Formats: sequence, structure tokens, C-alpha cells
Amino acid sequence: MTFTKANLEYRIAFDTQTNMFMAIDSKDDTRIAYGVTIEEAIKNLKTMA
Repeated sequence: MTFTKANLEYRIAFDTQTNMFMAIDSKDDTRIAYGVTIEEAIKNLKTMA
């Protein structure tokens, strides 16, 4: 499922090996941010350059 928030489209997944959520940029699959919570993963994705 793709979400849009503040001009950022992303997908959310859960990495079972690290037990962390992943926020993946829908336009660039190489941009992946991790977080303990979904909100943290999204925040980390937004701060990536």
C-alpha cells in the first residue's frame, strides 16, 4: 500500500530479521529508512538527503 504525506509517497514494511519498520520511498526504492515505530521510520525517511 502506498501512502502520501506532505508530497512524500512511501510504502511501509516490517523487517522480521531486525524487528524494525521500513519506510520506502515509492519513487526511489533505494531510499529506505528504518525505525522502531512506523512514525519513526517515516520521520527518518523525511530527513534523508
